[in-house]
Amino acid sequence: MFVYELHRTEHAELVREAAAQRLGREAARAARGRRTAGRESEREASTGKDRYATTA
Repeated sequence: MFVYELHRTEHAELVREAAAQRLGREAARAARGRRTAGRESEREASTGKDRYATTA
């Protein structure tokens, strides 16, 4: 019975650790999104196939 309880405790700890890592990744992704939100319009203006003039 002790081995089973130890296994359940370790499993719960791993689940908590995974949730904390997932939360950290989501926070980093959200922060990255906030940083780049102001640059979206600039990026849209500079993209496209006709960015460079064609020479013939």
